Amino acid sequence: MKKRHIRAIAVFGIAVVALTGARGSHGGSCGGSSSSGSSSSNHNSDNDSTSGGTSGGSLPGGSSSAAKAARDVTINECTYDAATKNLVARITVKNDGVLDYDYSVTMKFKGDAGGTAVPATATKTAIAVAAGASASAELTTPYSGSGDGSEYTKCEVSRASRS
Repeated sequence: MKKRHIRAIAVFGIAVVALTGARGSHGGSCGGSSSSGSSSSNHNSDNDSTSGGTSGGSLPGGSSSAAKAARDVTINECTYDAATKNLVARITVKNDGVLDYDYSVTMKFKGDAGGTAVPATATKTAIAVAAGASASAELTTPYSGSGDGSEYTKCEVSRASRS
């Protein structure tokens, strides 16, 4: 009887890990110059980094389809480009499905709590990703500050969808 109970708990634990093992971290760090930038995302881990990344799961007001689309997005880099004076997020969208999808992704660039950064957003639509493939995209929004962009310390996926 005890062995059966332990086996049932072990199977349940494995199933929970398999179901909740979301692929990507949905936050990234914004670098202070165009030559720097860091990645706090890894397509195969759910680490929260000290640079302010946030982990996957569902988005506010999101449906299960939106949550699936958000999990398909990995932030590779979040930075300020001094040459164009834009905040830039470079992402990879991985479609593990059996159907081709067009993705729409909205990123939010933020600073530390109590900081001077005014939240900014960038949206990219019609990111075509074939079934079983990946695509890279760059989301940009104008930098409205007068400094070097260093007040922006992180970015995160605020909305994602696929159709």
